[in-house]
Amino acid sequence: MKRLKKEEILTILSLSFPIIIENILQTLLGTTDTYFAGKLADNAIAGISITNIIMNIFISFFTAISIGTTAVVSRNYGKQDYKKTNQIMGQSILVSIIIGLLVGLICLFFYRPILYVSGADDSVLKFAIPYYLIVAVPSVFLCLQLVLSSCLRAIKDTKTPMYATGFSNILNILLDMLFINLGMGVIGLALATTISRIVGMFILLFKLQHPDNRIYLSKNSFIINKEIISSLLFIGLPAGIEKIIMRVGQLIYNNMIISIGVSAYVAHNIAGTIESYAYIPAMGFGLAISTLIGISIGENNFKQATCSTWIGYFLACVCMVIIGLIFYIFAMPLASIFTSTKEVQFLVADVLRLIAFFQPFSALVQVITSALQGAGDTKFPMYSTFLGIWGIRLGLGYFLAITLNYGLKGVWYAYALDLTIRGILLLIRFNRGKWKTITI
Repeated sequence: MKRLKKEEILTILSLSFPIIIENILQTLLGTTDTYFAGKLADNAIAGISITNIIMNIFISFFTAISIGTTAVVSRNYGKQDYKKTNQIMGQSILVSIIIGLLVGLICLFFYRPILYVSGADDSVLKFAIPYYLIVAVPSVFLCLQLVLSSCLRAIKDTKTPMYATGFSNILNILLDMLFINLGMGVIGLALATTISRIVGMFILLFKLQHPDNRIYLSKNSFIINKEIISSLLFIGLPAGIEKIIMRVGQLIYNNMIISIGVSAYVAHNIAGTIESYAYIPAMGFGLAISTLIGISIGENNFKQATCSTWIGYFLACVCMVIIGLIFYIFAMPLASIFTSTKEVQFLVADVLRLIAFFQPFSALVQVITSALQGAGDTKFPMYSTFLGIWGIRLGLGYFLAITLNYGLKGVWYAYALDLTIRGILLLIRFNRGKWKTITI
């Protein structure tokens, strides 16, 4: 038994570590354009930031297919039904192409009203429009990149997505430097991002055609199969809606914080930026568990699926506790990296010390959500996210921050309570075992 657990721990670590590295690289990739935009103008940064906010909403649709792909592919891979696995991959790619092209067309024909609604004024638009059109219109490549990565993770290949992201990151930086020196401005930054995404997508596609003699994409994989597409959407749509609920909630959430004051808003964003790195380990373990639980269900080994989940949570929890200790002990030094204003530093430090105590619940939310999604139970995480974001973070957050005048602390008290309640609800759902009865 001890040997089994040791092997399981090593398996989870071997799958999780590349995902963690990939997510770190992905985060860096997202900040590269912003860094180089700072060398052009402040409004250039604003234009890129607005585009990224809009793209995060569209990514929710891409995530829907990605999560559906992981669940369905991993289960059939666990059954050793490799023919079906290949078919599912092909159908996932077809659906991602359709969704990516639709999003691209929306971005092309409605770019001006979309940018206006997102808060871009005339001074920002001259930077936002060219960047948005070059990055958002070819969304199909980003959608394909996410889905192809999910296909590979579902068959236990987490290294190739890491390598593809790493290469894309390096290429993006080099192209940014080149295009900036050529005087191409935000157009150059946008081209660098799009080109690097296309290259990363082709790396993943090439790997999927030659992973081994059982898993490969053939012409037959792309013959439309309504049953498979229905399964992908059945699993994926609730997960996509969950992400949309979260993104829209965050936009309203930010507007509420702005009303508290400029210092509070700045401190909130700094604290959020720092904490975003804390999510990465838990997200990595969560995605690994999503794959393993799907494969275990395919093998009809529910005991193994449960065991993998608890080991994954334990490992994630250890990482998050360490991160929480770092947040608590080094709160002021971390805050001073991002701002020299003492008032803002103290606000950031207070927030970091508060959320330090709730990192185990953050790990619980991430891992159990991924486990349920990997098992095909995507509706309950959607419902719990709706309750957490709109009921607790927004409803209770407004009451504490504005009505009771707790300010920024009130906002983060509600955030901490959201993590706690959602984590407990997800844990109860998982322990009841309804996920064992879901057929896809």
